[in-house]
Amino acid sequence: MPYSDEENSRMMLANIASIEIPPIFSTYIGWLRSQSEDHLARYGVRHDSLHIRQFLPRILLGEYFRDQFLELVVQAKEQGFDVEVHESCQVTDLEATNEGVKLWAEGEPSPALFDLAVIATGHVWPDEEKSTRTFFPSPWSGLMEAKIGACKVGIMGTSLSALDAAMAVVIQHGEFVESEREQIHFDLDEGSEKLRIVLMSRTGILPEADFYCPIPYEPLTIVTQEAIDHEISAGADGLLNRVFGLMVEEIECADPAWSKHLALNTLDADSFARAWFADRKMNDPFHWAEANLYEVERNKRDKRTVPWRYVILRLHEAVQPIVPYLDEQDRERFNVGLARVFIDNYAAIPSQSIRRLLALREAGIISVLTLGPDYKMDVKEQQTEISVGQNVYKFDVFIDARGQKPLKTKDLPFPALRKQLESGGDDIPDVGEDYTLLQPESVRGRIAFGAIPYLMHDQPFVQGLTVCAEIGEAMAKGIFESAPNTRRRLPFSDG
Repeated sequence: MPYSDEENSRMMLANIASIEIPPIFSTYIGWLRSQSEDHLARYGVRHDSLHIRQFLPRILLGEYFRDQFLELVVQAKEQGFDVEVHESCQVTDLEATNEGVKLWAEGEPSPALFDLAVIATGHVWPDEEKSTRTFFPSPWSGLMEAKIGACKVGIMGTSLSALDAAMAVVIQHGEFVESEREQIHFDLDEGSEKLRIVLMSRTGILPEADFYCPIPYEPLTIVTQEAIDHEISAGADGLLNRVFGLMVEEIECADPAWSKHLALNTLDADSFARAWFADRKMNDPFHWAEANLYEVERNKRDKRTVPWRYVILRLHEAVQPIVPYLDEQDRERFNVGLARVFIDNYAAIPSQSIRRLLALREAGIISVLTLGPDYKMDVKEQQTEISVGQNVYKFDVFIDARGQKPLKTKDLPFPALRKQLESGGDDIPDVGEDYTLLQPESVRGRIAFGAIPYLMHDQPFVQGLTVCAEIGEAMAKGIFESAPNTRRRLPFSDG
């Protein structure tokens, strides 16, 4: 989904740079430098501008991965592996049996049998059939092919996905023009003067721009794996509060001045999020975005790391292991508190996206609406209405761009496998360290489960290419550690 020509425009940027992407045969930057000037120019990329921290179009990154994949297949065959690749192959069902895993595919008269199946189906979005001319349940449900008129467009969400949706609309009505100094303005087509786009969310806060920091990450000194394991072993009662105490120590050690400014020693796991967002909520979102862009660009030029931003970035992965061990009340506290801070921090977006957003604001095309906790959405045949208190906002076209939600066993698209897992009594797939399913006994060790939406309950930050690489490595290690001497047939169901 993130890389296909059908689902994305060349305007859409990947928010990960070569320096962060685990290489396969070559690094992303190395592959880019091997491409011709003409090829890169198709994506608006100049050969002499390439660098390891650069954010580039998603579909260009997709080309890199496809090239690397094809090279994997070639080398595997050269080493004697029997590899078959079935593209555009719809897998309709899976079932673990005593003989192996049965796999049904569309157009095949009978199931194939494998020793192990790997499910890596990626994000799950509503079908295009659920889209109408006036309502799109996600930016990847037919929006790219749709003709959107110069009208009032509402977009639910203010993250990079929402900005991508906005870009998909505006490029039908004009073009971004970039100057030598990376200044951008938007030229609106004649006849499109009525185009208005409203981004909306509960808080009305825009994401901040990606910031400079050392990569790979420097180790934390207080919130170590040993410290987290110790707190988990001490029990669920008070776990969140104890770990937040460790976080406070880590942040104060990294950035005493910011900690004092925030009065960090007076905060708890609940009030920390309110303090984190307080200043941004009191400021116009576009003014904040402009000031933040200036700050991060200056820091990138000076190679200056802001200590408090960097320590929060490193903390989200260190703290995540506590989530499965939190009791119900603390899990909810975590979701509405610390999780929001972590996501806001690590989901910082490319500076280019902020520049485009500001250009649309300058052109009078885009605005932000703060919904608050109580709003109503009414999707009608011709319009979508958003009610906030006594105010009703009407949109000719509406796009829901709120991103992936965690999924449960009942959401699995494989009926036989869903029935097997539900018989084990778990509403969330239970996986081991090698990501093979643990329950029930009939499926144990037979199916590796790396489908991100189904892992998000216990691993709320399990997304991105680095995490995918880690999951793949764990699966591969598990395959070879458990493999018998006989050859194993391994299907990879890839979304």
